[in-house]
Amino acid sequence: MPTDQAPSHLVLVGPTGSGKSDVAMAFARPRPEVEIVAVDALQVYRGLDIGTGTPSSSDQIAVVHHGIDLVTPDVEFTVAEFAAEFARVEHDAAARGARLLVVGGTGLYLRTVLDRVQLPGQWPELRRRLEDDLVAIGPADLYARLQQLDPVAASRIEPGNGRRIVRALEVTVGSGQPFSSFGPGLSTYSTTAHRMVGLLWPRPVLAARIERRVRSMIEAGWVDEVAGLLRGGPLSRTAAVALGYGELIEHLHGRCSLDEAVERIITRTRSYAVRQERWFRRDPRIRWVAIEHDPVAEVLPVLESM
Repeated sequence: MPTDQAPSHLVLVGPTGSGKSDVAMAFARPRPEVEIVAVDALQVYRGLDIGTGTPSSSDQIAVVHHGIDLVTPDVEFTVAEFAAEFARVEHDAAARGARLLVVGGTGLYLRTVLDRVQLPGQWPELRRRLEDDLVAIGPADLYARLQQLDPVAASRIEPGNGRRIVRALEVTVGSGQPFSSFGPGLSTYSTTAHRMVGLLWPRPVLAARIERRVRSMIEAGWVDEVAGLLRGGPLSRTAAVALGYGELIEHLHGRCSLDEAVERIITRTRSYAVRQERWFRRDPRIRWVAIEHDPVAEVLPVLESM
């Protein structure tokens, strides 16, 4: 957990499509001392740009960004590796006198780096088998297995959150101890020096924003981006099933039409946004801004006051 010596940061959170990146750029652009750290489990992959909303080249020139394009898409990248990268960025920023604006959509990564959550070990072979099962049979059966082996952990995880279910089973089976026995982990929230702001939209409005965003990504060349990734060689399991990428890979392999893929992406993205919101809403330290029309105009004054 943050100590008196640990630096404090401005933190901006919210579900996909909520406008976090626009707010972050509006805040950082006129402040040369501010650098943005993207906390996104998929923006770490080079080449997954359109579908993950990776900051544009012009944005990266205007404001220093961290946490993006760290590895090639054939690599499995873990939360522990992200935590190590974040610690390096934090140390270097402090030495330069830079101020970090942490922009988060991946809740697990965010809690791990901000609250210094200690992570259990890893069992890669077991995880790969569980990920294969997740792809083959979906999360329901794995969730039922977790309920049997560690009902406490299961009660803390959304039944549709395949990545978290796989991780809990990996630790439980690999270590021989319940995942929930490794301390309170993510279930408790201590006081923090970080100043945290959340973007909150009415769900029907956010759902409409997500649909427009997905369709604009398709128009921007998302299908061609995925085709290029496939030509570059095998993708890691994480990259291959990333939100939207998995559906477009299915389309490119001739298993569904583009219209079907787009509809599935919209549906899946909306469900993911709801899960993100539920995750962040559990954190009592976040100051929520209810947005009506314009996230930049409505959130920026709050950030500037902190």
